[in-house]
Amino acid sequence: MKRFVTLVAVLALAFVVASCGGEPQRVTELETLEQKASYAMGQDIGNTIKGMPEGSLEIDIVIQGIRDALADEEPLLDPQETMQVMQEFGAQMQQAAEEERAAAAESNLSAGQTYLDENKTKEGVIVTESGLQYEVLRKGDGPKPGADDNVTVHYKGMLTDGTVFNSSYDMGEPASFPLNGVIPGWKEGIQLMNVGSKYRFVLPPELAYGERGAGQMIGPNAVLIFEVELLSIDE
Repeated sequence: MKRFVTLVAVLALAFVVASCGGEPQRVTELETLEQKASYAMGQDIGNTIKGMPEGSLEIDIVIQGIRDALADEEPLLDPQETMQVMQEFGAQMQQAAEEERAAAAESNLSAGQTYLDENKTKEGVIVTESGLQYEVLRKGDGPKPGADDNVTVHYKGMLTDGTVFNSSYDMGEPASFPLNGVIPGWKEGIQLMNVGSKYRFVLPPELAYGERGAGQMIGPNAVLIFEVELLSIDE
């Protein structure tokens, strides 16, 4: 909550500066470290504000608060009231976020199950006892890894709408990791593969990130799709 308030204050200060100096000129190239850091902070602030429920703040009053502080005006709230208000506001925002997350989890669970039901009927798709769905895109002739092996793979991770959330191809190099340190769907699926194979996996939420989701793009109860090439089993 403290970080959020700081970001809002910085944003409001930008409004104050802009209102005093007219419309700021848009920068199209970032040359210095200070410019790049400034832009990165601005992006962070924008994304924070954008993620809040609409109408949560009245920016004009935020600006007035900053102006009053800079001008040493008598504050409209004393320190005790300020602390109490921010605690109540923080609790309100937390409740709103939890309600939004619960709604997303329910929606994702329903949409994901529909996708799983349709995908398992496609030709070539195999469903394991755990619910993992996979399709052999290319069959290799190398050995299969065990649960405690380290492997090197190329992969692309997607949501059910085709959005790519991670890709070793885009990063320009394969990924190496121990199988006992990855999500359950990967641990099970990659052990089905021979070195040289390429598989397509569809992971139910319980074999991926479940109700917690992961990062900004993988929501709660999200079904995930991975195309994986097993390049090697490592020492």
